[in-house]
Amino acid sequence: MIGCGSMGGGMALLFAEDGMQVALSDPSEEAMDAVIAKAEQSGYNGRMTKHKDYDSLCKSLSSPRLLIFSLPHGNVGDKVLEGLLPHLSRNDIVLDCGNEHFANTERRQEKVKNTGIRYVGCGVSGGYQAARAGPSMCPGGDVSALKELLPLLEKVAAKDKAEKPCVGIIGKGGSGHYVKMIHNGIEHGMMSAICEAWGIMRKMGMEYEEIGNVFSQWNSEGELRGTFLISIGADLSHKREPGNDGKAKEDPNNHPLVLSEVLDKVVQDVTGEEGTGIWSNTEAIELHVPASTLNVAHALRLASAFRGDREKANDAFDGGFPPAQMDINDKTAFLEDLRKATYAACLASYIQGFNIIARADQEHKWEIDYSQVWQIWRAGCIIQADYISDEILAPVLKSKPSSDDLNLNFSSRVAQDVRRCFPALRRVVGKAIETDQVVPAISATLEYFKIISGTDLPTSFYEAELDYFGSHMFDKKGDGDKEVKKPMEGKHHFEWKPATSQKEVYGKNYKI
Repeated sequence: MIGCGSMGGGMALLFAEDGMQVALSDPSEEAMDAVIAKAEQSGYNGRMTKHKDYDSLCKSLSSPRLLIFSLPHGNVGDKVLEGLLPHLSRNDIVLDCGNEHFANTERRQEKVKNTGIRYVGCGVSGGYQAARAGPSMCPGGDVSALKELLPLLEKVAAKDKAEKPCVGIIGKGGSGHYVKMIHNGIEHGMMSAICEAWGIMRKMGMEYEEIGNVFSQWNSEGELRGTFLISIGADLSHKREPGNDGKAKEDPNNHPLVLSEVLDKVVQDVTGEEGTGIWSNTEAIELHVPASTLNVAHALRLASAFRGDREKANDAFDGGFPPAQMDINDKTAFLEDLRKATYAACLASYIQGFNIIARADQEHKWEIDYSQVWQIWRAGCIIQADYISDEILAPVLKSKPSSDDLNLNFSSRVAQDVRRCFPALRRVVGKAIETDQVVPAISATLEYFKIISGTDLPTSFYEAELDYFGSHMFDKKGDGDKEVKKPMEGKHHFEWKPATSQKEVYGKNYKI
């Protein structure tokens, strides 16, 4: 295990718990000692060793070796791989379990291609708790390596309700890291919608623990049942600061709710701790996939990070546009609308994420097995959502569609749920706009479903203006050409205003 932070250390303990010998490597001897101490406390005596150099590390392993990376994304992995290569042999496997960019993964796969060393990119989801208890695992790369690894990964991976492991062979190249990257993009969309719903409930006058009870109800039944992010929202809403005896007390005066003290500042994208949210949005744009729920969810995180800038703008705007308290006549009915709106945004996040994956799969020829993506996201991952998995994804993904056939917006089952939730979504957005609530992902979802199913968009005017100043061509209504349905340049141009010389523009007195 190379990298013994919260994720790497947790996975090292997980492997040791399952009876394996684990050799540790980390620049911090203190980090390795901490993992070994936890192993000894848990009774995994003698199953871990620490190594200060790659030579002793590699000599301690049987052949073929398995080296697992749990490293920050970027050039750290390149440096570690460079240092390891002189000590590795043909058929050794590097299993990169960091949140690495798929292009870096494929570059490293190419680097070791002729050495016989096999490099597998494996997205790992569930956070540090799942790393210890069993994560969702998403490996892609060399098929021979994947087949050798699978029995081991099946042993340690999270298990769904049917006790099936949440791991499988995803596809070729960097597909494993790519799918995990988009998982995180979906995660950001869902988290934004849920926090927006939480913000609305606060402005309805609801207390923290009351909101937690609502989330608990949402998680128990209906379209948001079995949704991990809803379940932890319910849990964290009741957590209080511990007393002197280390135990949380019930007295809110002496032991405040932890949530009540948390500042509105998400910095992970800006500080470089996480690149996946940035990359997933970049991929959507570069692959020309509309993903507005994911896009604005990321924008909210970015704005959130720069609290100092928001404070200055708040002064400039004389207090800005703060959300007002909401006067709701029928609280029960509005909360039901809010539940459906939150679900619609979570569903839109999934749809947009799968559309990005499918387009990338076409581009890179990864031959992704979408039935395995379904299984991997069944449990142990942050975006676990039982209803979406069982009712929406299973009928489509278990049939092993090709990337050409995969667009959840074409599913009658998806359309059924969207149509059922759309009136509630519209009512929530309308009320939120009236009272200046912060609802970027939820409102973007309303627009998304209108746009992707719309056949009367105002972009005909957009197209005309492009042709006016740029001669960009357009298609005409009634052309009857099937090619019009594809994103190709139009066949018509109208000379809206002939190009003129400078002298004609500025008059006869114009001098060169």
